[in-house]
Amino acid sequence: MQEILNNFKDSVAKSVELFPEGKDRYKVFTPFSFDDGDHFVIVLFQDKTRNWVITDEGHTYMHMSYHTGLSSLSSGNRNEIIENALEKYGVKEQEGKLLAPIGEMNDAGDILYNFIQCLISITGVSYLSRERVVSTFLEDFKQFISQKVPEERIQFDYKIQAKDPEGRYTVDCRINGTANPLHIYAIGNDDKCRDTTISIHQHKNWNIPFFTLGIFENQAGINRKVLSRFTDVCDRQFSSLATNKGNIEKFVAGQIG
Repeated sequence: MQEILNNFKDSVAKSVELFPEGKDRYKVFTPFSFDDGDHFVIVLFQDKTRNWVITDEGHTYMHMSYHTGLSSLSSGNRNEIIENALEKYGVKEQEGKLLAPIGEMNDAGDILYNFIQCLISITGVSYLSRERVVSTFLEDFKQFISQKVPEERIQFDYKIQAKDPEGRYTVDCRINGTANPLHIYAIGNDDKCRDTTISIHQHKNWNIPFFTLGIFENQAGINRKVLSRFTDVCDRQFSSLATNKGNIEKFVAGQIG
């Protein structure tokens, strides 16, 4: 174990330590942590073939699920980032656990280093670029609506063909089957809020019957003047998808019957 520990210290950090936790099992302390201050959970153990393996024991996904549902990690941009990180750093995923076998003792330090880099990359889904954050929010929005409304009543990226064949004033989601169709907009930033305000104005100018619902990623981050103009034309809005899913579900159910 001293040989492995020396390799860990040389490749990662002098502060790395090993703490015994039973037979052939050690807790690996490193200075790396999640953005909320919780340290990465890393364990070194011997498997049934007597090979040493580094694992997080499923803690990384569990920790991320507190802020992002596990289902969101298995599709779209988040899943793409995770899969790329696993491949790049030679880490395997097995039933939610991340694993990195140690073949040669001399490679132990490099394997731990790569494992930590993989964890950092995976948790980096919280730090996506602005464009990709918007994209992920839209995926979450569509997934949520699809789970709560029958498929045959949903039209995503809907355009009013007779008035707008080029799709310049599209609706993120139209729910049909009611006297006044429900037009739902997913709003992730100021630009989207402005565009949505313009689209709603245009639809009203066309005298099209509809009821509007705006769902924000984070309403607190929207410019006050931009939000004020949007509020003037939108019938109902929720400040955040993540914190209002129950209320949104009840509202939508009441609208569509």
